[in-house]
Amino acid sequence: MGKVNVLVVGGAGYIGSHMVKELIEAGFDVTTLDNLSTGHRQSVTGGTFVHGDLSDQKLLDKIFSDKPVDAVMHFAAYSLVGDSVKNPIAYYRYNFNGTLSLVEAMLRNGIRRFIFSSTAAVYGEPETVPIPETHPCAPDNPYGAGKLAVERLISDCDSAYGLKYMSLRYFNAAGADASGQIGERHERETHLIPLVLQTALGRRPQIDIFGTDYGTPDGTCLRDYVHVTDLASAHLLALSSLMEGSESNIYNLGNSKGYSVREVIDLCREITGEPIPEREVERRAGDPAILVADSGKVRRELGWQPRYENLENIVESAWRWHQHQP
Repeated sequence: MGKVNVLVVGGAGYIGSHMVKELIEAGFDVTTLDNLSTGHRQSVTGGTFVHGDLSDQKLLDKIFSDKPVDAVMHFAAYSLVGDSVKNPIAYYRYNFNGTLSLVEAMLRNGIRRFIFSSTAAVYGEPETVPIPETHPCAPDNPYGAGKLAVERLISDCDSAYGLKYMSLRYFNAAGADASGQIGERHERETHLIPLVLQTALGRRPQIDIFGTDYGTPDGTCLRDYVHVTDLASAHLLALSSLMEGSESNIYNLGNSKGYSVREVIDLCREITGEPIPEREVERRAGDPAILVADSGKVRRELGWQPRYENLENIVESAWRWHQHQP
């Protein structure tokens, strides 16, 4: 087989840009499609860049006809849980309808390999921890519900049209590329680790702790943090599996260890040497108390071996990145 051509939708965003870099370094031919509503053109480190939206059917047809596309990786989505509770229509329109538009264009152009950026939010409040892929899905916010609807869509398209997919349910993506070229950069930041590090740098007055009365050891939420480069390596394994003719599948991506909000803040204080003021505030709508992955399936079946399982390494990589951002 010659060079494999991959379309990365949302490749100018945080996770997508790391994926583009990993694909190029692995020898793939990469085209990035991004509307730059939340992504950044300078984060795309190579390949072909197309500025446009996944709902533009003419543009998708042009991309798919310009050169053969062997697989599509889909990262484009609105992803703020609290915002999805306030603005559910926007989230369903972009996350579900946008993906439907993309899948329609793929099928029309004979492309049947699809890797989907899903989320642990599909599970809702967990009944068991760590959470396996067989856990019931009962999302308690529109963001998770929309992602679950897409999973049902692509499963139905597999049955009807032979669309082969890998749905990768992320837990908490964190960290930055070792090169320092790219990292986590959102215009409206909501993720804990970058918020804490921005506070350490004096760019925020304090870090807010949303709820201290959860049923956890210190009362704050527990989350499973996975390095963004390890997420990208899992996607490469999923792509290889699809190229080899595997059946569709769903995998959790996490390190199978939970850290509380207070533990993360304390570790950031240790790494940065800064006091990092904190403030306790009310819970956010749609936040489960504990989200920790059982990632045994992807390790067994795809051979995924995260390189940055230690939270200290994840935070250190993010700290190197944030110190050099204006």
